[in-house]
Amino acid sequence: MAYLLGVLVFVVVLLASIALHEVGHMVPAKRFGVRVSHYMVGFGPTLWSRTKGETEYGLKAIPLGGFVRLVGMYAPDEAVGNPPARTWLGRLARDARQASAEEIRPGEDHRAFYRLSTPKKLVVMLGGPVMNLVIAVVLLGVALSAIGAPTGTSTTLQAVYACVLPSDAPADRTCTDADEPAPGAAAGMRPGDTVVRYDGTDVTSWAQLTELIRASGDQEVPVVVERDGARVDLTVTPVVADRPQLDDAGEAVLGPDGEPVMTRVGFLGVQPMMALERTPVLEVPGVVAERTWQTITVVATLPARVVDLVQSTFGSQERGVDSIVGVVGIGRFAGEIGAYEGLGDLGLEVKVVSWLEMLAMLNVALFVFNLIPLPPLDGGHVAAALWEGARRQVARLRGLPRPGPSDSARLVPLAYAVFVLLGAVGLLLVYADIVNPVTI
Repeated sequence: MAYLLGVLVFVVVLLASIALHEVGHMVPAKRFGVRVSHYMVGFGPTLWSRTKGETEYGLKAIPLGGFVRLVGMYAPDEAVGNPPARTWLGRLARDARQASAEEIRPGEDHRAFYRLSTPKKLVVMLGGPVMNLVIAVVLLGVALSAIGAPTGTSTTLQAVYACVLPSDAPADRTCTDADEPAPGAAAGMRPGDTVVRYDGTDVTSWAQLTELIRASGDQEVPVVVERDGARVDLTVTPVVADRPQLDDAGEAVLGPDGEPVMTRVGFLGVQPMMALERTPVLEVPGVVAERTWQTITVVATLPARVVDLVQSTFGSQERGVDSIVGVVGIGRFAGEIGAYEGLGDLGLEVKVVSWLEMLAMLNVALFVFNLIPLPPLDGGHVAAALWEGARRQVARLRGLPRPGPSDSARLVPLAYAVFVLLGAVGLLLVYADIVNPVTI
């Protein structure tokens, strides 16, 4: 049930993100006078629709996108000089212009999209991606500032180990009679205890306590814990064991072989309880900017990542945890988050934060991906509008007559090719996420 709840959360937020993306296009288009004939969430057969005013609103069967139909997207033949259609590419462009012209009602040519100025076209086409960015800011704001990220750990103990296991022991390894008893358990520490003083030093954070424990191996140390509202004095003697060397951020230091660098330090055998740390609201935009840049670097290397995906799916190469995933993979992540256990009292909060962060990154990806300057993506229409605006500015500076609208219909063959390519990658991702999934 928890797994299905996670998948349901993903589907609902995905549909909401798609719907709001299209709202980002539709609202400015209507404000600028463009007639919007259709507003649809999804592709394929229409499941439900209702006409309000001059726009048909509906939900389609395949929830993998959406669209708004802006009347007059392409300038008609006469507006671009009636270019000849000698090749099949030319005929595709001509057909696109004619189909666009047929949508324009008599006397409403002024309401066609191609009539908009360059700045207005940019506002309309950027409205969708910017809406995804806004959604990401809101989701991350709620996750990081209202709830808090599970990046911190408290000084309250989640677990007290019974024995000292080797650092390379399997995760499911249990204690045996041959294993050395863990100092924390031997001293009487219990899950739920809060360490308030260690070796005469007041403890304020888990990072501080970790440093104190690692520095006190083989020494008898007084410890004060708070248990059921009362303070209890204990004495522990940490053992010296091989454990990963930590950097200033508390992360394991890796050697040239990619494995953690081991060092002999004091070990107590206790695990902290997870804590949530809230991020100041003013720092959220910086977090969004950082994650947007990370997404840009992924998109920039997308061809190479698709090649790696093909090799891991149909070859012997193992699929990495940093592999690109599709909607099936993201849905699986959402389900695994919902089904995960062992998070203690903060389990629900941690799951909600994880869902919100994952969905925020999905919207960041939609923002970045849609800005790729290729049709039929929004970035392709942005590039066409900028080209048209640049031609007009050059003509104005040179004192030449104002050029007519750009013949963006010539990009239709490219749009078809990109659509087919994206469809193929999408199918590959679905197949890979089913037969060779990335797990978290």
